[in-house]
Amino acid sequence: MRQRIADRLKASQNTCAMLTTFNEIDMTPLIELRAKYKDDFAKRHDVKLGLMSPFVKASAIALKDVPVVNASFGKDTIDYHDFVDISVAVATPRGLVVPVIRDVQTLNLADIEKTIADYAARARVNKLTMAEMTGGTFTISNGGVFGSWFGMPIINPPQSAILGMHAIKKKPWVVDNEVKIRDIMAVALTYDHRLIDGSEAVTFLVKIKNLIEDPARMVLNLA
Repeated sequence: MRQRIADRLKASQNTCAMLTTFNEIDMTPLIELRAKYKDDFAKRHDVKLGLMSPFVKASAIALKDVPVVNASFGKDTIDYHDFVDISVAVATPRGLVVPVIRDVQTLNLADIEKTIADYAARARVNKLTMAEMTGGTFTISNGGVFGSWFGMPIINPPQSAILGMHAIKKKPWVVDNEVKIRDIMAVALTYDHRLIDGSEAVTFLVKIKNLIEDPARMVLNLA
């Protein structure tokens, strides 16, 4: 498994023209929303409401708005996809695996949380199938669960981009011209510059930032 991981990561470095753009997200509105509704959410859906599912959903919306980030190189073509299959990096004792959440554009937060919980549980006991770990169009990696504050994720080929989430830290933040203490997360988007221009990458990442900072827009389908 380590050899396979090594081969794929080195192939990504050798092939892609990787460039990373960064941003910071005020997580306070999402954290407050989660605190208010997490108990009701768990009772209704029998799964905890985490922070990953809003990022998966926001990414799906942004990928539909900026479809080149959801595209990949074919043999002699650029292949655009009318579906969003998001690979979610999961750490296991044997290494990092990336099971795929299929058709995220059709799922709600509860569906996403249930899929992530199922994958995480089966990954720990090596029960994921190869079919479940292949075919994604975009990847999200959350190094923040291990305390990472900043980092540059590596593209998971043949995909053209990957979103890196990091730890949430309290920082002074300007809100309505006043300095307040807010919960801030740094995010990074590494993309293949052969396919994706900087303006498209930045537009995509800002779209995610705006959705996470105003999560009601996702729930109300106003994104």
